[in-house]
Amino acid sequence: VQLQASGGGMVQPGGSLTLSCAASGGTVRSYTVGWFRQAPGKEREFVAAFGWSGNTKYSDPVKGRFTISRDSAKNTVYLRMNNLNPEDTAVYYCGATTVVWGRVKEENHYIHWGPGTLVTVSS
Repeated sequence: VQLQASGGGMVQPGGSLTLSCAASGGTVRSYTVGWFRQAPGKEREFVAAFGWSGNTKYSDPVKGRFTISRDSAKNTVYLRMNNLNPEDTAVYYCGATTVVWGRVKEENHYIHWGPGTLVTVSS
């Protein structure tokens, strides 16, 4: 499956953005799709995941602010980001995995990745 992330941009603190991860050559319902991010000078970190069965998981820094969802008809997974702050500035990547749910935070298990999309939160 090929993945394409989009929707990044520049937003002021407190603002919102919605990222999209569109899949082709396969169906998102067959995978867990995860969002990761990499800030300048930092390692890539887990943000959120949407499991093939509909489960969701979030990292602590984004819990309550970000929402991951799936539109099977559009073969797309979304990441709605609210109340953004400068610490959310990063390149955001989406990936697909078939790993067991308990390990979806581990990026080495993701077998398909799309190019990232840059999110900048600044006043």
